Amino acid sequence: MNKSEILELKSRLKKTGCTITKMSGCYVNASKEVLVNFNETFLNLEEDEFYKYLEIAKKTLSGSIGNNLLNLEFPTDEENEGGKQQFLMGLRASKLKNEGLLETFFQHIIESYSYVGNYLILVFHDAYDVMTKSTDNLKLDESEEVYEYLLFAICPVNLTKPGLGYIEGENKIGARNRDWVVGPPDTGFVFPAFTERSTDIHSVMFYTKDTEEPHNELIELVLGCPIKATGSQQKNTFHAIIKNAIQDSEKSDSVICDIQESLSQIIEEQAEFQVESEEPVFLTKETVQEILVEKGLSEEITAKIEASYAENFSEEPPVIDYLIDKKVQAENEKRKITKTLVEQIHKLEEKLEEKKEERQQEKLDSYPERESYEDEFDVILNVKADKMDQIKTSIIEGKKYLVIPIEENEHSKINGVADFEFPVTV
Repeated sequence: MNKSEILELKSRLKKTGCTITKMSGCYVNASKEVLVNFNETFLNLEEDEFYKYLEIAKKTLSGSIGNNLLNLEFPTDEENEGGKQQFLMGLRASKLKNEGLLETFFQHIIESYSYVGNYLILVFHDAYDVMTKSTDNLKLDESEEVYEYLLFAICPVNLTKPGLGYIEGENKIGARNRDWVVGPPDTGFVFPAFTERSTDIHSVMFYTKDTEEPHNELIELVLGCPIKATGSQQKNTFHAIIKNAIQDSEKSDSVICDIQESLSQIIEEQAEFQVESEEPVFLTKETVQEILVEKGLSEEITAKIEASYAENFSEEPPVIDYLIDKKVQAENEKRKITKTLVEQIHKLEEKLEEKKEERQQEKLDSYPERESYEDEFDVILNVKADKMDQIKTSIIEGKKYLVIPIEENEHSKINGVADFEFPVTV
């Protein structure tokens, strides 16, 4: 399923376009006990409940494809009699009217779902009369097929926080009652998939709120599909490959920042030279090699990264979009700005030092040659340029003195005598 197909289904989940026929569910506590079972005709729900349940269904179709939404395919074995895909086909055919099938399905989820706390399992049945679209994507008043599907959602149910509130019956402020509130779904799936605007019984769209740690146990045990890494997991794996190869946190962070910049450039180039398409851009091993060579990494580190990359992404290379980390990019921008500022400061300091030396030299050059004034003055100084600014005048006991500071490592020569010893005056 692609973005436009998901949006097409999602756009129908509103009061005017909704065709959901039935909704079934059960409420489970932390001890895995079913407290409530229910099976409702969806359009007969009270208005407040109707909209709340629609919001849950919409949320299960939210997020980015490849990260929150994963296209999964059933293995052949699961499509045979007794397979998990076959069970879902039966559940769909029953239109949620077979209580025995529902109870078996709910119990299978309860046994498989790894979660500490209360939660709500929901199943919606919908039949969408798919309209034919013209080449310019305008809908025609002609049906192609009826897409009949089930939408599943698992929602955590949490106790509200303790607090104070207004108690109307007693007309006072007091401790308010704590309620169990159904939250947005953390996991869900749509079966069959809606691929190329048609029923695809060989695929299922899986939803996860947490892209770092999805409930893979449901993918394996309830759907019978191979686990597929989310975009976030692929990104973390890619970064770990680089860090393990370099073994220097500061250097590896710098390399990751540089690689992020290269990946962004690849995406920008693709956008420039290709017609807009929903087809993802994959990071091939050849592209990885080119980037590593460009970054000037050693042959040893490059070989480690390439080997680990081939091992972790042997079945399918990751999509470049999934590997781009907004936070890392932001940090990289800060790093570049800081580096530029430091370089500018160094250049300014060098220019100031040059100007200082020029001014000192100008002062020296402004004096006449020594031969022209040797007999006219009692004191003649010839000092290095960087010493000029250190010479001061001072009045001591009514007399004017020239004060020249001399460091321990500096030497003087007066009238041809090196390091002439003067009497010390305190």
